Amino acid sequence: MFHKLFLVSRDSIKRVVAQIVPPHDIEDIVQETYVRLCQVNDDTKINSPKSFMYTIARNLALDYQKQAYVRLFDKVDDWQEFEQLLNVDAKDEVYQKIEVDHEFSNFCEAIRLLPTKTRKIFVLKKVYGYSQKEIAQQLTLSENTIEKHISTGTKRCTLFLRKLNQGIKTSQQVKLEKGDHHE
Repeated sequence: MFHKLFLVSRDSIKRVVAQIVPPHDIEDIVQETYVRLCQVNDDTKINSPKSFMYTIARNLALDYQKQAYVRLFDKVDDWQEFEQLLNVDAKDEVYQKIEVDHEFSNFCEAIRLLPTKTRKIFVLKKVYGYSQKEIAQQLTLSENTIEKHISTGTKRCTLFLRKLNQGIKTSQQVKLEKGDHHE
């Protein structure tokens, strides 16, 4: 049932996936969509095969994007600067784990809020390590334009995180406000 529908919709699926992931990963996700469709044993319960197919493609692309954010987080070069920016001062390992997860979530949100083109370029550069020249060739833009998008992405993410942190008090600030000056 899905084979003919997939063949007819393949280009459309590519366009949907291209809005979420970098160009070099589109084909992999489209192929994985087909594999998942082939693994469906009972298609009698599927009311809209086309909708089902697009949902699979979109979910695969979103999962891929989440994995990309994890890779981005693992590549942060200057951890001291990153910790200062996020104001991490806890000593408890469990608390630190929760804080790191929260900070990562905030960082992902900052990236998600970038304009689409800036986000795509920023992720290609920072997550996948593409050079500006490679990104420019892939997206048929000038290297100068790529540089501006990367700079804009970096500035916006930094400002977003700073604004967020201005509203968050450290545990030490809370203790001082309560009058608890000893540990």
